[in-house]
Amino acid sequence: MAMKVTVTSIELKDPMKFFALSHSALKITRQLKSSNNLAYKSQGFWTKHYTMTLWKSEEDLKSFVRSGAHLEAMKTSASIAKEIRTVTIDTDRLPHWKETKALLKNGKILVF
Repeated sequence: MAMKVTVTSIELKDPMKFFALSHSALKITRQLKSSNNLAYKSQGFWTKHYTMTLWKSEEDLKSFVRSGAHLEAMKTSASIAKEIRTVTIDTDRLPHWKETKALLKNGKILVF
């Protein structure tokens, strides 16, 4: 069974939305630590931020996405984000950032 990596980018409406993003990210990171995720990386600057998570199964991934702090953040994302992109791939490791950013060009796009 292939493992899953989900990569997400969020482009904030303006730099001041970083504080709201940071508040949500702290709660989501706590949720990640108690989930079945295998690895996590993030990076970002100014209005563009990225996350990458590795999961044993699609079920573990979906369970995380649809619960707790992550679910709450998704409900309020339109208030801070201009655009969110996400892509999920089958792999057994976290790819390099350059590779994932290229993958996001063909990912699912939410524009607010």
